[in-house]
Amino acid sequence: MIARTWHGMVPAGRADDYAQYLARTGIPDYRNTEGNRGVYVLKRIEGKRAHFLLVTLWDSYDAIKAFAGDDYQRAKYYPEDRDFLIELEPNVRHYEVVVQEGVEVAGE
Repeated sequence: MIARTWHGMVPAGRADDYAQYLARTGIPDYRNTEGNRGVYVLKRIEGKRAHFLLVTLWDSYDAIKAFAGDDYQRAKYYPEDRDFLIELEPNVRHYEVVVQEGVEVAGE
């Protein structure tokens, strides 16, 4: 299993609006892509900024490519993201999941 992480920042006063926007756009896309095993949206307010960290779980890189395209290391953005985000970070990060709920999954 592979974890894909994306980070974005919005003005703190727009954090709730952005969370609702994610619920209408990216989150359904993640969930509706075959091979997606889960979506976690984390939020942290730091001064005047709200940080969002999205962690998605995938069966394979092919499943990630079905969501993000062949250049799967690039972040996928939606039209209104520019209205919310302070900057558009270009890349995401991928990690192999080695433990899930206390169970070692390396070498699945």
